[in-house]
Amino acid sequence: MSAWTSSRVDAGSNTDWQQRLTDALAHSNGWSTTIQPLVNRLAGSEPLSLEDGMVLYTHPNLNEVGRLAHFVRTARFENKAFFNSNVHVNQTNVCVLACKFCAFRRSKRAKDAYAMDIEAYLEDLAQYAEHVDEVHSVGGLHPDWGVEHYEDLFRATRKAFPHITIKALTAVEIKHLSQLSNLDYGQTLARLKDAGLGSLPGGGAEILDDDVRAIICNGKESSQEYLDIHRAAHSVGLSTNCTMLFGTIETLEQRLQHMISLRELASETKGFQCFVPYPFLPDDTRLPEAQLATGSEILRTIAISRLMIHSIPHIKAYRMNIGDELAELALQFGADDIDGTVQKESIMHLAGSTTPLDHDRFQLARLIKDAGCIPIQRNTTYESFEIYVPPEPKRRKRLKVVQE
Repeated sequence: MSAWTSSRVDAGSNTDWQQRLTDALAHSNGWSTTIQPLVNRLAGSEPLSLEDGMVLYTHPNLNEVGRLAHFVRTARFENKAFFNSNVHVNQTNVCVLACKFCAFRRSKRAKDAYAMDIEAYLEDLAQYAEHVDEVHSVGGLHPDWGVEHYEDLFRATRKAFPHITIKALTAVEIKHLSQLSNLDYGQTLARLKDAGLGSLPGGGAEILDDDVRAIICNGKESSQEYLDIHRAAHSVGLSTNCTMLFGTIETLEQRLQHMISLRELASETKGFQCFVPYPFLPDDTRLPEAQLATGSEILRTIAISRLMIHSIPHIKAYRMNIGDELAELALQFGADDIDGTVQKESIMHLAGSTTPLDHDRFQLARLIKDAGCIPIQRNTTYESFEIYVPPEPKRRKRLKVVQE
């Protein structure tokens, strides 16, 4: 079967993945005495605790942690790995906030501040529209743009490019629009959905601990507001992603509680489809006290995410942040998705990312195959899937050799 569909809740998972995991772990061996109790809990479909997560973070054998995460990943998806064809269009860098870690935002009077009007946004998107089926749009909190502006933008986008799904607006953007327009979260999201919004990205979660947020992103939504906004999105029928920015000032316990909070909401609403853990990138930002994650810590955190969060189907190795090499490795450490072709991106690259922006589907498929996986192109909401088969290379014409 080269193409298939799935429900948003299953999101392409094997529907019997928990039984597959139980069976696979029952026939596995060679686990250390430290990890075996966690193997037993996972085999019994028992969620791991914060204490279990600390065992995983402090266990000296990273490969064993990755091996266990890979068992869970293959029970859900076998050796499939997912990507899509997307483009990032960041509509404005003007923001009323000034988060310490952000290298993207500008004040309204800054020389390099910008705010695309609807025509400019559509002109920018038109450059990529033939090659993508998703536009990912997040930006600053523009002081003059309420919900009506985004309704007009989304309606115009859907009219001009009906084949493109709009994934846009982080939780803090929804909060900002709700405040400007004097609406509650549900009303704001319902209006945006009616105008063409297809799903929400997960950005802005950072760490769901208000003591951390007071230092790194003071003024953004609180931990509870982030969860409430995503709960409201799920209630109006919008699926969403969720994220975790790690390697700033948080403790390991705070990372794990972040995962547990998202896991609990996902169990309640069935609305999260993908969890995206990504490390803080230090360049050109204002957070000198940041801890900075190593490559091994990135892989460990991705693996632990897979093991801790059973109620969110997909774990993304966000290659725009961690780079292609680590993203490829992460497909053996619990991750099953590497995002998309992207085409253009501003936020991560201003923060220090050096990941190439010119990846087409063939290059992504090659990365996935090099990791020993089958490349699967998906749509935004993980409902439509197709095995990606690259086109045959064109044969070069050869001149006939003249025989003497």
